[in-house]
Amino acid sequence: MGSRNQGKHAIVFGASGISGWAFVNELLHDYPEPGVWSRVTALTNRPLSREEAMWPADDRLQIVSGINVLEHEQADINAALQREVKDVNTVTHIYYFAYKANMDPKQEVQDAVTMLSHSITAIDTLSPALEFTVLQLGTKMYGVILPEKPSYMTPPFKESLPGIPEPHASNLFYHHQIDWLAAYSQSKSWTWCETRPDVIVGFHPVPNYYSLPTALAIYLSLYAEVYGQGAECPFPGTPKSYIAKSNDSSADIIARGTIYLSLRAETCGSGQGFNIADSSTPQNWSSKWPQICAYFSLRGTPPSSDPTSRPLAIREFIASHAERWRQLEKEKGLRTGFAFQDDSGGRNMGGLSMSVFESDRDLSLEKIRGVGFEEERGVMESWGKTFDRMREGRIIP
Repeated sequence: MGSRNQGKHAIVFGASGISGWAFVNELLHDYPEPGVWSRVTALTNRPLSREEAMWPADDRLQIVSGINVLEHEQADINAALQREVKDVNTVTHIYYFAYKANMDPKQEVQDAVTMLSHSITAIDTLSPALEFTVLQLGTKMYGVILPEKPSYMTPPFKESLPGIPEPHASNLFYHHQIDWLAAYSQSKSWTWCETRPDVIVGFHPVPNYYSLPTALAIYLSLYAEVYGQGAECPFPGTPKSYIAKSNDSSADIIARGTIYLSLRAETCGSGQGFNIADSSTPQNWSSKWPQICAYFSLRGTPPSSDPTSRPLAIREFIASHAERWRQLEKEKGLRTGFAFQDDSGGRNMGGLSMSVFESDRDLSLEKIRGVGFEEERGVMESWGKTFDRMREGRIIP
């Protein structure tokens, strides 16, 4: 149990998401050491209990739900935070993960900037104690989803690389958020940085149809149920994606590394960007897939080498065995809503094809290592712990 008489106050926007959850968890487990954090405020869109979130019982934690930072006016948001967040005037650190997807890039940009500006402006107005703000972005900064990448975007990607070209840059909300935060913070006593993880491996206590780990966990649990333990499970992607190099970013490492940065304002602020990942050594699916499958008592095998063969889509497999999964939910007492959205048969299980990234996209971690964060994690330290939490949270059997 923590004392509120001294120490720092962290507020986490988007606390029920894959990154936000891990930040709250690490803060409550006293990273980097006991006595640093006197209060942790978790902001969520929908109601969430501590028990459902699986955060430790700790009187430093307050969960505040339902403050709409997109649709409400600034004055109303300020008033709501003043009313609902205890000791809001003591907030020292903002960790920002709020996000609303939209198929229209212009609307997504507008929403992203509105949510960020409303959130930061509110805390800046209400808390004279503010020291540091973190904005989490990602590897879209390096054009990883572009069909044709600029010739200068060669891995390992470094933070110093030029940005992606137009018209893509204007359609990526990252740049607009950076521009807003840079301009707004110019005259402030606090500072900020932004982080750039790749695919995030982690637990989240509410459904998230963009989460690859959850999709894979459900897929592999169902695959073992349909075909039996010990069955061969081909990689559900292309031969090129199977060997493409990348750096996984576990939510735990993202949290620990980012908290580390945020406690070093003089060297890690001023709007700097930092790549963050589990290991300086990139991996590919050919090394990860057998290990991940083994967790579910399956034998992971390479994808078909037949160029005419179409990889089995994860969401299509789940949808085709929907009744079997619903039966598992009842038999094992699993929570519903993670495999399907409103009985949609899995159509919205994210855009989780493992065939999209067919070229290397590994990250340079020289910069974050240069400021002293050296912690690394192995494949199953990251994926295995995530699956363990999903089992504990009754998301998979």
